Amino acid sequence: MKLRIKFAKSGCMKFIGHLDIMRYFQKAIRRAGIDIAYSEGFSPHQIMSFAAPLGVGLESEGEYLDIQVHSASSSRQMAKALNQAMTEGMKVRSVRRLPEDGKNAMSIVAAADYFVRFYGDCSQEFDAFMARKEISVVKKTKKNEVMLDIRPLIYDFRREESGIFLKLATGSVNNLKPELVMETFFSWIGKEWDPFCCQVCRLDLYAWADGRKPEEDAVSEESGAVLADCFISLEELGEVIGGVE
Repeated sequence: MKLRIKFAKSGCMKFIGHLDIMRYFQKAIRRAGIDIAYSEGFSPHQIMSFAAPLGVGLESEGEYLDIQVHSASSSRQMAKALNQAMTEGMKVRSVRRLPEDGKNAMSIVAAADYFVRFYGDCSQEFDAFMARKEISVVKKTKKNEVMLDIRPLIYDFRREESGIFLKLATGSVNNLKPELVMETFFSWIGKEWDPFCCQVCRLDLYAWADGRKPEEDAVSEESGAVLADCFISLEELGEVIGGVE
């Protein structure tokens, strides 16, 4: 049986790297008594995978972990047991059962929502920054540097009173980090990017709905944003066990 766990990461835990988060969940799952499946061989390990590693220093309300289990209780009971094994700054939001033929989150994640909260008044010029048809940046690879237009990878945005909402391409094919967007924005307004001038929180992760991808008919003529119904939350791809979550 495949399960998808949605969890939040905040406070001091935002400074814990991905490999340590993986080890943390391995221990929490054992302490919670989850009947997780192990791989075979001389060095068996818990069968688990994360949707998209979160950068160090970023908080999140919507991270995902897929695991395989031999048996399961209700979604509510498993979430409660996991939260009792959690430390401050980590909280399980939901546990859902996936279809047997469901793909793991890592292979299908396509977009992520972020909220960037500024410590100061820097967001006023963001509309003008996003009004450009092309936003070119130099992106470093292992071998060289390439010029990349990141505008098509910003699926949606809006400026709010306390910061900026972003929906960005995320995954193995196209992946845009909010830090790169902010660094490029600050350079455009003639200021030096300081990671401590704002707090970034990932809100949720999405797959393409019904296998759709952003074609011309999926883009709003008014805003140029990819239409919301092109995406589905990774949480919604699973079902609640036991009827109540």
